[in-house]
Amino acid sequence: MNYLDELNEIQRAAVENTDGPTLIIAGPGSGKTRVLTYRIAHLLKKDVDSFSILALTFTNKASEAMRLRIEKIAGTNARSLYMGTFHSVFARILRLEAPKIGYPSNFTIYDTEDSKSLMKTIVKEQGLDDKIYKPGIIYNRISSAKNSLITPQMYAEDSDLLTEDRNAKRPALGTIYRLYCERCFKSGAMDFDDLLLNTHIILEKFPEVLHKYQHKFRYVLIDEFQDTNYLQYSIVKRIADVFQNITVVGDDAQSIYAFRGATIDNILNFEKDFPELKVFKLEQNYRSTQTIVKAANELIHRNKNQLKKEIWTQNDKGEEIKIARTPSDNEEGRWVADSIMELKMRDHFKNSEFAILYRTNAQSRAFEEALRRHNIAYKIYGGMSFYQRKEVKDLLAYMKLAMNHQDEEAMKRVINYPARGIGQTTLDKITIIAANENKSAWDVIENINTYDFTARTKTAIEEFVMMIKSFAALAASKNAHELAAHIGKTTRLVAELYNDKTVEGVSKYENVQELLNSIKEFVEEDVVQDDEVIVADKSLGTFLQNVTLLTGDEKDTQNLETVKLMTVHSAKGLEFPVVYVVGMEENLFPGAQSLYSLEDLEEERRLFYVAITRAEKRLFLTYASTRYKFGQLNYCDPSRFLQEIPENIVAHHGDHRKAKAPEMAKGLYRTISPPPVSKPSAELPPRNIEPFIADDANGLQTGMEVVHEKFGDGKVVSIEGSGANKIASIFFGQFGIKKIMLKFAKLKILSGGM
Repeated sequence: MNYLDELNEIQRAAVENTDGPTLIIAGPGSGKTRVLTYRIAHLLKKDVDSFSILALTFTNKASEAMRLRIEKIAGTNARSLYMGTFHSVFARILRLEAPKIGYPSNFTIYDTEDSKSLMKTIVKEQGLDDKIYKPGIIYNRISSAKNSLITPQMYAEDSDLLTEDRNAKRPALGTIYRLYCERCFKSGAMDFDDLLLNTHIILEKFPEVLHKYQHKFRYVLIDEFQDTNYLQYSIVKRIADVFQNITVVGDDAQSIYAFRGATIDNILNFEKDFPELKVFKLEQNYRSTQTIVKAANELIHRNKNQLKKEIWTQNDKGEEIKIARTPSDNEEGRWVADSIMELKMRDHFKNSEFAILYRTNAQSRAFEEALRRHNIAYKIYGGMSFYQRKEVKDLLAYMKLAMNHQDEEAMKRVINYPARGIGQTTLDKITIIAANENKSAWDVIENINTYDFTARTKTAIEEFVMMIKSFAALAASKNAHELAAHIGKTTRLVAELYNDKTVEGVSKYENVQELLNSIKEFVEEDVVQDDEVIVADKSLGTFLQNVTLLTGDEKDTQNLETVKLMTVHSAKGLEFPVVYVVGMEENLFPGAQSLYSLEDLEEERRLFYVAITRAEKRLFLTYASTRYKFGQLNYCDPSRFLQEIPENIVAHHGDHRKAKAPEMAKGLYRTISPPPVSKPSAELPPRNIEPFIADDANGLQTGMEVVHEKFGDGKVVSIEGSGANKIASIFFGQFGIKKIMLKFAKLKILSGGM
């Protein structure tokens, strides 16, 4: 069969019209990769020299997969294509051209860690405070400058940049940038951003080189064009300027990487640079049900800045989109895990057919714990398990050492983090002394004055030992959360992460806060089970034991079918039969930082669009009424994006436990929506969900009518005990009598008592 016969009408037209500037707008699930692959193969079939084709992608995996598919159609000529990522292709060009700007052809390429290590050295040599001039902050600042075509000299002459640095109390950033570039140059090294910047510089400074590549690459093709930044587009636009056979494939509705420097303007304004542009819109979706496609269309049409298109599908109508509200983020995790179990049992879905998508990595904890309780194998995609993240393990190590001073691994992990002048050489010496004297490392540091260390080292170790002992002393009087929060503050670990404003630093800080939130929930969880009061141990030791059992060695699940957990950003380009998009709350999705700018809010909407279009058959959207943040219980409003989905394709679910008492749930789950950004259309009236706000239960009396967030409407039957040990027996409709200790009660009082 002819390879062109495998394409639909618009796909075939996009493949066969090979000359001139071309924009292929490819909606989700529309066969984008196939069209780009077949277009290159078609060029080769038309006897276009493979060496004259430049094809740029964003991942090595994508380029290799495309090359293999092209080879099946067009033969081994595909192996000679200039195809790869922007960085790999430009590095290939620079191996030939770098000597023109003084670099050797065999220049070294620094990865991110190499770059940060050099930056740390420069900061130290300059006598600067490494707590202010952190490698991550410096790296991001320099990377941003390079991708904006700002050289060290231009940086030093830019008053706006210098003012920004002074206001951030980092006035030496420009100097560090200059010294960093000088050191790289002396070492014959380029970092990732240099591969782009130096290519641009060479093409600009040496017209003969630009002429060479303009005539060499008669055809230029770019995948995921909406993800390109200013510098990337500037280079390819120059190269394609002579023949103008430039083809870009992408979807403005899936432009979600502004935080990495990508600019949606490249695709929105492409026609301004190439007026003779031909546009092909791939609008048929082969992935999702009609219901999911309709939801995606209604959602994205609300964005002002976009290239208009109407996605459609011939697939089945499919099931309604399920929107589920749960009382808390922990309950959200349980609801999702229960739902997965139900679909596995009832409809025979496999683990690998499920994906849980969240806005931030810190949200994974509740879902990991719930999946483990059901013994459902899972994998964190594009990340690691919550409890395996360095910052989480660091704080847990402090807690473990406070509870057990002899925990040598915990001690080694935190004795010099945050930095307190106890280096690896000192730690090695402590380990040798402990081994020679048959003692534990703690025994050595507890008696550090009896050993040969410098006075400064002894002082630092003594202060560390006293701090850990103080934590142990407080364990008797503080609950797990109080002690954990005290440890995080006293060690300066939380402050260290808070002060790091890089994307990675903010994520790490959020993860530590999520750990503290989980401890807070552990402490305040209702002590009710099987109609009996459980006087639970809320100590830090108990929490650590629970975590250890939860995250201890498990059987190897690498080869098993696994549920995938990932951020929405990580999910781009993937698809799954069943998708759960979780945490659909205001200030989370969309994020709080996006609510003050139309551009940022539209990017958040595009991100949600990407999330829902990952689903093939079933789509679940969940949110919690309450969520712990920074140790405080917050009442959450549902995301504004939920009310942008047509009501006639949605089914609402409350807490899954309420299924036994629908009448009761109906009264409890009224909806409230946050103020919309723009006036909702007539067919989408705002949904109102009232937040559950608990009353002070200390004044509770027999006969009072109440509402409990989990059990619904109830009536107080009796009250026993006194003071902090008061216990109320409450009759909850179909749940029967529950005994609740008032100091843990979460009740709304509806009417007076006897």
